[in-house]
Amino acid sequence: MRRTRIMTALLVFTVTLLTIAPNAFARADGGEGWYGETDDKVITSTMFVVIAFFPTLILVLSLIQWRLDKRKHAKMEAARRRAANADWRGGW
Repeated sequence: MRRTRIMTALLVFTVTLLTIAPNAFARADGGEGWYGETDDKVITSTMFVVIAFFPTLILVLSLIQWRLDKRKHAKMEAARRRAANADWRGGW
């Protein structure tokens, strides 16, 4: 029963996409997007931005992870030192 529902939903989705897609190709702008005419210079500049974006993203995410790991290890070290210190064990 579940498989039938999934297949029906997938079929409806596919048919909907196939009916909407020709409308996108029939527009009067000749395939020109919101940016305007794209030539080789525009594509090259865009791809340079993409090439610069991914290493920057990796760097930023790595720095965030490094900082969070540093905090985690500091907390673990503090907990270990508190457990070893007799003053923090409680009692009189």
